[in-house]
Amino acid sequence: MSGRIAQRLKSLGITLPPPFPPGGSYVGAVVTGKLVYVAGQGPILDGKPAYVGKLVRELTVESGQKAARQTALQILAEVEQAVPGGLDRVTRVVRLFGLVNCTPDFVQQAQVLNGASDVLAEIFGEAGKHARVAVGAETLPFGISVEIDGIFEIQ
Repeated sequence: MSGRIAQRLKSLGITLPPPFPPGGSYVGAVVTGKLVYVAGQGPILDGKPAYVGKLVRELTVESGQKAARQTALQILAEVEQAVPGGLDRVTRVVRLFGLVNCTPDFVQQAQVLNGASDVLAEIFGEAGKHARVAVGAETLPFGISVEIDGIFEIQ
C-alpha cells in the first residue's frame, strides 16, 4: 500500500491487519460501479477474534470502542484488497451498519460504534464522516463484541 492514505495511516501510527477469511459462503467485499460493499467484519488481532464477550457483562464501553476501532481497520483491509488502486480511490465512507453483542438492558450501542466512526474520520477527514446504524444483538459469530459492515464510494 502506498499513496496518500498510506501516508495518513503511517502518520497516525496505524497498520492495517490482513483481511480475515470469510466465515461462510460469501466474499469479504464486492465492488459494483462506484460502490464497495464490505461484508460484516469483527475485531481480529493476531489472526484471531478479539474482544470476545458481551457489553457490559464481560466488556466495558471503552473495550467495545476499541473493538469497533479494530473492526473498522478490518473493513479497510477488505477495501484495500478488493479495490484496484486501494484506499486512495475512496472518495467517501457512505454508511456503517454495526451490531453490538450486549445484554438486553444495554443502551450505549452508538457510543461503542463511535470507535469505528472516529477512526474513519481520522483517516479520511470529512470524507470519512458517514451515515450509521448501531443495534444491539443477542449474540455474534465467534462471540465477538461487535460486527460492522460498510459501504464506500470510490472514484
